[in-house]
Amino acid sequence: MPVPQKEGPRANRDIRGVREVQLIDQDGQNKGVVPFFDALKIAEEAGLDLVEIAPNSTPPVAKILDYGKFRFNEQKKQAEARKKQKTVEVKEIKLRPGIDRHDYDVKMKAVQRFFEEGDKVKVTLRFRGREMAHTDLGVRLLERVKADTATLAKVESEPMMEGRQMIMILAPR
Repeated sequence: MPVPQKEGPRANRDIRGVREVQLIDQDGQNKGVVPFFDALKIAEEAGLDLVEIAPNSTPPVAKILDYGKFRFNEQKKQAEARKKQKTVEVKEIKLRPGIDRHDYDVKMKAVQRFFEEGDKVKVTLRFRGREMAHTDLGVRLLERVKADTATLAKVESEPMMEGRQMIMILAPR
């Protein structure tokens, strides 16, 4: 059965198939190309670990450091990167062709708030019954939405029919 691969860089005796390493000591000083077992011996004498930093270079770069602390700092960096990462959500606004002026204004305020939060907006215009005969009203309404949000957003996908609804996606500028 194959041995499961560990995550992260190889350390100490897990570094295999290498005769020499470019050694960097615990103070960050470059010691040059050193035989692997000599580098491992220096690390053990210092009470630290020999960690492979750049395995693809020739010879591989290995650094003497505390592996536990190194792993902890790497996990902390990854958690910080995840925290700063913003997921872009797609919010949906549903309209009807005969929407009244005040209702339209309320929907536009919501759209504006979504753009300020950095989210995309999917404008869905639903047609019922005989309204399907007047899709031109829907096109005009979506053109009005596009014009009203021109300063805040750009059109990611133009208005298109999907069954009984017309859809347009807007993304913040």
